[in-house]
Amino acid sequence: MQANRAKNTGPERKLRIALRAAGLGGYRLDWRNVPGRPDISYPGRRVAIFVHGCYWHHCPRCYPNLPKSNPAFWARKFELNHERDARKRRQLEERGWTVQEVWECDIRDRLAEVIAEIRSSLEAYASSAVGTPPGQRR
Repeated sequence: MQANRAKNTGPERKLRIALRAAGLGGYRLDWRNVPGRPDISYPGRRVAIFVHGCYWHHCPRCYPNLPKSNPAFWARKFELNHERDARKRRQLEERGWTVQEVWECDIRDRLAEVIAEIRSSLEAYASSAVGTPPGQRR
C-alpha cells in the first residue's frame, strides 16, 4: 500500500488538465493552510476539491462489496477513510468553504459535468461576495 500515491494521481492530473482547459486555473495543490489539505483548492473563492479514488474511498457505484480476502480489515479501513473524509469536509465547511468531492469514475465518465459543477461553485462564491467588505464573506 505504500506505493500508492497520495497526491498527483492520474485522476487528479486529468481533472487539473480539464480545469485549465476550461479557464479555471489559478488553484493551489495540496494547500496546507486549511484543514484536510484539499487536493485542489481555490483559496480566494473558498472552494476545496477532494479527488477520491474509487477503490481506496470505496465508491458505492464501483465497489459496492468488500474485497473477499480479509473483509474485516477492509471494512474497518474503508470506515476510517469515510470518517476522515467527513471530518475534513466538516472542518472546511465550518470555516465557510464549499467542498466538492469528485470520484475517479466521475472524472472518467462525466468530466464535462464535473467541470460545470466546479465552475458553478466558483461562480456562486463570486456572486455571494459582491459588496462584501474585504476579508469577510456574507
